[in-house]
Amino acid sequence: MFPNLCIYLIDQDSERQSYLKHIIGFVEGELCVVADPTEIELPSLDKGSACVAVFLGLDLEPDQRLLIARTLQDQFPGLPAFQLYDEERGLPEKLEGCDNVLGGFKMPCLYDDLMALTHKAQVYQELKTSDTQTSRPVELFRSLSGSSRATRRVNKMIEQVADSEATVLILGESGTGKEVVARKLHFHSVRRGKPFVPVNCGAIPGDLLESELFGHEKGAFTGAISARQGRFEMAEGGTLFLDEIGDMSMPMQVKLLRVLQERTFERVGSNRTIPCNVRIIAATHRNLEDAIKHGDFREDLFYRLNVFPIEMPPLRDRVEDIPVLVNDLIHRIENEKRGSVRLTPAAIAALSHYRWPGNVRELANLIERLAILHPYGVVDVADLPEKFRPTGELPEAMQLPQVTLEGEEPGTVINAPRLPNDGLDLKAHLNSLEQSLIQQALDESDGIVAHAAKRLHMRRTTLVEKLRKYGLQRHTESPGI
Repeated sequence: MFPNLCIYLIDQDSERQSYLKHIIGFVEGELCVVADPTEIELPSLDKGSACVAVFLGLDLEPDQRLLIARTLQDQFPGLPAFQLYDEERGLPEKLEGCDNVLGGFKMPCLYDDLMALTHKAQVYQELKTSDTQTSRPVELFRSLSGSSRATRRVNKMIEQVADSEATVLILGESGTGKEVVARKLHFHSVRRGKPFVPVNCGAIPGDLLESELFGHEKGAFTGAISARQGRFEMAEGGTLFLDEIGDMSMPMQVKLLRVLQERTFERVGSNRTIPCNVRIIAATHRNLEDAIKHGDFREDLFYRLNVFPIEMPPLRDRVEDIPVLVNDLIHRIENEKRGSVRLTPAAIAALSHYRWPGNVRELANLIERLAILHPYGVVDVADLPEKFRPTGELPEAMQLPQVTLEGEEPGTVINAPRLPNDGLDLKAHLNSLEQSLIQQALDESDGIVAHAAKRLHMRRTTLVEKLRKYGLQRHTESPGI
């Protein structure tokens, strides 16, 4: 059995063993255990141990590396491995069929590389060893995540209208999650067991939309070689979601209005009236009242749809939800077996200061991109695409206005930060301040952890834990090299 945490080194070079033992113990606070590469069975590696990763030595032959990696993969599927390499020999080729080998580790090593590797290994272990039966079901990804006031208000409105038969009109910018709201409305309604049928009215040409919605009979038009159900029939007893309703042509608006009024329709090419029992939920990113003024949308249809409007706030107006959304998006990637990634608190704080013109859809695309660029890695501010990084010396959340107060001595005054009118997230603000001061101490101490700890009046081990917590990285060689 090993102590709390360890890195398992398979290398015969005594000088390299001593070097890695020293820096891993000093920088990471973990034990480096050395193994003989000839012991392929790895008898000392107990399944109950807290081994973080395995390092495959520089001098191992390719066949030997492959055999060890496959043995690890078979016996300890949640344990990641890394191939050591140096400038002279370069990174070895990827070991075929060994998904547990997550990459290379360059010697001599850098502090930030060692921290990043350990975090990457822990994320990989966390994902591989978690109980797949506890993965959240797909339905939970339909929820509107977040705890901001705007999100709570939308969720409250959904609860109020979900069980009714009222027509709902969802308004908001593109990418805010209008379909998520529609699906949640259906999921919490009495129609839950019936179909949810979405139609993007803006993506279907006007001359085909009538057939798409109402269906057609055989021979109704050129190419209609057989009869076909429309979306209204498919959604019978359930919910029909008309997305981008503002892009629907005027002639189709007239036909849709008739269906909403009479609750019946006819297939194209037929005179048989078909009754329909569907709940209509519509959505648009357009301002329909302006469209009415310009003659692009029927006023009577607008009032038919606008029974219960729900306005989706843009992501920039609910930045408090970003940490929850990031967590949910990462869980979705993991649930779909597409890898994983983690973001440091500093990276999430940086994302909170971006304007998000593409809203939640843009955030989802970013998380997917980071999972591809940094598989099982920990993403810090420097790893974000440039446009997502904050500008200026301090994050906006730390630039508080000042207020003048009376000092302790009579006739004296002091300047103190003033609480903004709309309040602030105190925990996030203090975390940002702590990160900034730690980074300053590291910079002024040339990256030496012990010296920075003295400047901050704390123990070195405490500072190391805070560096792990915040994912702070330094592009300097590790102490003891």
